[in-house]
Amino acid sequence: MSDRQPDRTEIAARLAAAVGRINRRARTDSASLGYGLVSALATIQREGPLRPGDVSRIEVVTKPTTTRILTELEQRGFIEREADPRDGRAFMVSATPEGIAAVERARSDRTGIVAELIAELPEDDVAAIAAALGALERVAQGDRTQEAPTS
Repeated sequence: MSDRQPDRTEIAARLAAAVGRINRRARTDSASLGYGLVSALATIQREGPLRPGDVSRIEVVTKPTTTRILTELEQRGFIEREADPRDGRAFMVSATPEGIAAVERARSDRTGIVAELIAELPEDDVAAIAAALGALERVAQGDRTQEAPTS
């Protein structure tokens, strides 16, 4: 075993490229919800009801982008607006039953596509991916401080 520390820049570049390619391959047809819409809708489902500004903050997108996303989700019947009980000038958004079903369909579709991508991998590769999932999930959540559990 080498005592040399891994090159984090190289790891970051390879990870970004791999995740990008997997995401492109996991996209379903263009008529379905795009990644941004699914992500926002899933956030609203999980965290809602939310103010639009909260959606912007959680999704790390600009307020104009959030406005466009919320408008489209509302037009599709996936979210509904309600008055903010703390501020009558503001509104909150929450997922409708149709929106919840759309998130579940999108997740199922993407899971099926990714399952096909890894189906033919050797067991050692699948085990390596499984071992990396905890760290990848922490990175995705922005949690850079938590140590990996020890066995």
